[in-house]
Amino acid sequence: MKIGIEGQRLYRSKKHGMDMVALELIRELQKLDKTNEYVVFIKPDSDNDIFEDSDNFKFVSLNGGPYPLWEQVALPRAAKKENCDILHCTSNTGPVNPKMPLIITLHDIIYLESISIFKKGGTWYQKLGNMYRRLVVPKVVKISDKIITVSNFEKNRIKEFFGFNKNDDRLVAIYNGVSQHFKNINDPEELKRVKDNYHLPDNFLFFLGNTDPKKNTPGTLKAFSDYLKKYNNNDLFLVMLDYEKNELEKILNEIGDPELKSKIVLTGYVKNTDLPAIYSQCKIFLYPSLRESFGIPMLEAMRCGVPVITSNTSSMPEVSGDAAYIVDPYKPEEITNGINELLTNEKLRHQLIEKGYKQSAKFSWENMAKNVLKLYEEVYNNHHN
Repeated sequence: MKIGIEGQRLYRSKKHGMDMVALELIRELQKLDKTNEYVVFIKPDSDNDIFEDSDNFKFVSLNGGPYPLWEQVALPRAAKKENCDILHCTSNTGPVNPKMPLIITLHDIIYLESISIFKKGGTWYQKLGNMYRRLVVPKVVKISDKIITVSNFEKNRIKEFFGFNKNDDRLVAIYNGVSQHFKNINDPEELKRVKDNYHLPDNFLFFLGNTDPKKNTPGTLKAFSDYLKKYNNNDLFLVMLDYEKNELEKILNEIGDPELKSKIVLTGYVKNTDLPAIYSQCKIFLYPSLRESFGIPMLEAMRCGVPVITSNTSSMPEVSGDAAYIVDPYKPEEITNGINELLTNEKLRHQLIEKGYKQSAKFSWENMAKNVLKLYEEVYNNHHN
């Protein structure tokens, strides 16, 4: 069996959620499967030495213009030229004319949902990407042999949205994992290196906010502002990564606290390998999103021994289990109370840290890759029997 895998963005230096999932899948398949052949199609970029060579894996740098052209024209043409038996597209979309059996990973359908909170905000790049996905994804879902999603919550959302009938077994939930380098870092030199590199304060909360409305950045900043006013904890800072200063100032003006800027540290982009040392130094990890399909950062924080505040919405209770402090993300006062509780209640703090270690241990990239490999075999056999 020869399997083509779309890894369009894996050579870019700044990798994000879906890119990391595809990266870990390929690395695990390299360890697990020495029998089948793989061709990974990647757009040329600077970070091109991320994979070890292996006999049955071929990495093809594939030009092809902007993303829609690359995916709709260059990718299926290259996969056909390589005689792939299956093509797996890993990042929510795929070619509408794949020329071979197609598997897609549909991480979420947030961009298809007409929920008012997602109509405002976001960058033009995000909006254009959503327009492309709105056009392509319904067509790709119809023709896919298998559709992988990342939680039972998202599986049910996709089923409802597309009106899957009861006998349609194409949709499968396969949980994401947590990378092995996420663990509590106690090496003083490593902690200091990361602290100095990203100008981290001594006492801080950590928040992975971005311009995507689902991340609930305004609500989280309002909760932090209210906490500082209510409890006078002037030593406490909020660390945010990969966020623009002007975007931050805009939100702080909206919530009526422009002075809060002095209590926020913007790190810029953080390398994935540096994240464990940031998690390990923070007091609490804040993840009160309005909507998530999975929520890998929660598990990363748990692996690093940090208590987590997350939401009672979408997939987050499913993934966090009983190992996080759960809030209503639409109520900033609940986030504020959670911050205070986890900073003052040592017993609760310790309980959540211990539960977090156990909960995060249930998720691994190896298990994910094993389940995906079974799907490859199933689709191949369906077309060759």
